[in-house]
Amino acid sequence: MPSSKKAQDLEQRLARTDRQLIVLQKVSRLMARKLTLPEALQAIVDLVSEATGGDASLIYLIDNDELVLCACSPPHPAQIGRIRLRMGEGLTGWVAKERRLAAISREAYRDPRFRLFTDLPEDTFEAFLSVPIIVRDEIVGVINVQHRQPHPHTGSEIEMLATVGEQVGCVIVLARLGHEAEYTSSHVEFLLSMPPSLPGKGSY
Repeated sequence: MPSSKKAQDLEQRLARTDRQLIVLQKVSRLMARKLTLPEALQAIVDLVSEATGGDASLIYLIDNDELVLCACSPPHPAQIGRIRLRMGEGLTGWVAKERRLAAISREAYRDPRFRLFTDLPEDTFEAFLSVPIIVRDEIVGVINVQHRQPHPHTGSEIEMLATVGEQVGCVIVLARLGHEAEYTSSHVEFLLSMPPSLPGKGSY
């Protein structure tokens, strides 16, 4: 019996690892596609909702000193660009200001950091998981996953969302580059036009 339980635990861990790998592969494939920023963000929140089993996923991006809702699944088109938080305001603002994740398994709306938006049904949900989106050590946004019912967040689930948050930053940069710039030279010419690395600074 103990060996059977051990085998079952191992199978569950392998299944979780497989799910994480599939999610990260899908996010990586988004980087290879020519998507507008809204398309990229919507694809990511849809993917995160599916992967985590969450009832909602939202992405906020920083605009000056505010966090702006830029994508959500299920979609709320009327709220995109309209819902804004100051840095440090609400759970999402706290995650952005502190550059730390927040994981609440039940009654997230009772947390003293919580900020209610009557236009967002997600504000009545029980569980809340949020991680910062970071690009080259700069905070550029926050990604949230919410569950209607209490939901204990496992270490693997938190780790997966944190890794997705890191990848989202790359997707955002690539989407903006694709929209704002045209290639004017080959990749080699671009590389050689850059100043050489200083000794000990990234050289091998």
